[in-house]
Amino acid sequence: MPLTAQLTSWPEDFCKKLADAGLFVIRFDNRDCGLSSKLDGVLVDIAPVMIAALADQPVPPVPYTLSDMAADAVGLLDHLGIVRAHIMGASMGGMIAQTVAIEHPSRCLSLVSVMSMPGEPEFGQPTPEAAAALLAPPPLDRAAYIAASSNWMTWQSKKHRDEDRTKTQAAADYDRSFYPEGATRQLAAIYASGRRTAALAALQVPTLIIHGRDDTLITPSGGLRTAELIDGANLLLLADMGHDLPEPLWPVVIDAVASHTSRSTTRP
Repeated sequence: MPLTAQLTSWPEDFCKKLADAGLFVIRFDNRDCGLSSKLDGVLVDIAPVMIAALADQPVPPVPYTLSDMAADAVGLLDHLGIVRAHIMGASMGGMIAQTVAIEHPSRCLSLVSVMSMPGEPEFGQPTPEAAAALLAPPPLDRAAYIAASSNWMTWQSKKHRDEDRTKTQAAADYDRSFYPEGATRQLAAIYASGRRTAALAALQVPTLIIHGRDDTLITPSGGLRTAELIDGANLLLLADMGHDLPEPLWPVVIDAVASHTSRSTTRP
């Protein structure tokens, strides 16, 4: 899932519909999020990491990178005894999924990269409003946190966003695991990992790119550029999708994922 998002951000009913389409679905918390391992007390000064990355300069040391997070996903497959899988990720999760495909191609039947980008600062950058909402420190009080979740609507689908649903999700996230400390370390991992340009251009894993035209957090050029880089990638660009997965669009997304994975399952 995306930055700081828990596994519950993949809605259970969405996962059930994927399962109904014949897929065995695994969702999990990334490190420093949800109920997964956390690096309590490990501090990162994010400003110099971002400045160096955006200037294509060497970045200061960070606790971990997207490569480490990709290795976490592969380690989960090892634990479950799964040799190869279709790897699907959204936003930061899409970056992790891309990294799994790049660094562990033998474990990937296919790649599905949703509302993500290839690590090039020239593409997919957020609007000022979306960036401000993302980087604003979350309130520590439960009620204030839920109220502040209305700010997330700035990057959601214009047609399908729902403030009540957003607040219900925020409440559930807070109660399951409120852990704002992990956000800085995850963000540092994104910036420290740099460009995936050449690696994506050499990728031989069947790929589906899904992106929303309404996305203001990772703007559509991020998805378009990812599709441009990966030879043979299929692109699904949805008019009424923002940086979210609105339920009215589930049938389109699930059909696209099911068709893509079905075609990719038998590859050598």
